[in-house]
Amino acid sequence: MNVVEKLDILSRDAQYDLSCACGTKNPAEHRKKSTGDTWLYPVTVANGGTGIMLKTLMSNVCTNDCLYCPLRNTMDTRRVGLIPDELASFFMDLQRKRKLIGMFLSSGVIGSPDATMEKLTATAEILRKKYRYRGYVHIKIIPGSSTAAIDKALSLASAVSLNIETPGAKFFSKLSEKKQFETDIIEPLKYIAHMTANDAPFAKIHKTSQFIVGASDESDRDILSYTWAMYKKLSFHRLYFSAYQSGLGDPSIPGEQNRIILPDHIDDQTLFPFEPRRKDGSLLIREHRLYQADYLFRQYGFSFDDLLFEQAGNLDLNIDPKQLWANRHPEFFPVSLSKASKEELLRVPGLGPISVGRILKARKCMKVRSLDTLKIPQHLVQKAETFITH
Repeated sequence: MNVVEKLDILSRDAQYDLSCACGTKNPAEHRKKSTGDTWLYPVTVANGGTGIMLKTLMSNVCTNDCLYCPLRNTMDTRRVGLIPDELASFFMDLQRKRKLIGMFLSSGVIGSPDATMEKLTATAEILRKKYRYRGYVHIKIIPGSSTAAIDKALSLASAVSLNIETPGAKFFSKLSEKKQFETDIIEPLKYIAHMTANDAPFAKIHKTSQFIVGASDESDRDILSYTWAMYKKLSFHRLYFSAYQSGLGDPSIPGEQNRIILPDHIDDQTLFPFEPRRKDGSLLIREHRLYQADYLFRQYGFSFDDLLFEQAGNLDLNIDPKQLWANRHPEFFPVSLSKASKEELLRVPGLGPISVGRILKARKCMKVRSLDTLKIPQHLVQKAETFITH
């Protein structure tokens, strides 16, 4: 097989890792085939910019046994791999033909974590040193990697990710007998956090992670408790949630057919009215609710203690978590358009960061008595009006 034929397989196999924010508001745009016959992804990256990224595995060979993974060692799938020079050269040729925002480098585990990391970092090093490439490179950290391998990746990458997969060892143990949650996942995550802290050597490196939702018997409370801790204690920049779907490992049932991918920057206008309906919809709605809760953490000033869970520990599938909070806290409302703080306005259903920004900007030059003059969509105005006053 030539490089293009290998990449056609490897880049499709890379679709299951969401931790470089691959995707747009329209799931049909999740990936696009280029004129070079390989797969390119529309993405939003660490600095908020958007563009097209080459996202691929170095190899789909994997020694691990993760039960949720379509590439696990027991699966009957066509195994291929690339060497660093091949991949770096192909990327630079593609870069010359069309402007790419960068590359996402990942791999199945080839032999050992550090042996795999050597191939990933060798590719990045060729790009940086041989080709003088200064663009975006996201390197996936392989579970169980040594601190030396992580340091090497951090020295070459614009962003790194290491998927936490489950919220705790008891859930993780049901998915893999080969990997250990504390030593292979948590310790490297803590090390990445330490090495990218504000005063650390790699403070500018963006770091993300991903949960597999529903492959074990974890609850939403479990997942969001870990999510909150990873933001507050480890300062991770973004967490992703990937709904496990039956048949994920079956090559005749591509996982992304039912995938919901949400954009990085989002307002109530696009986030809360959207109710996904797909095959196996309840799990995908669960994934969507987790993203909504995550946005409440990152953009709306909510804390973990603000979230409301059902008795089993899951978010309500029938109502978004922000609307539910508002319904359960009538004492907080109505909120004054002319006097309320940014944090108070963000609690109003229908108002997100963009709408609140318009309100605060307008208040500098006039008394805001209505949302109608602020170019806020009417369906959001209707959603907010029972929770606001002048």
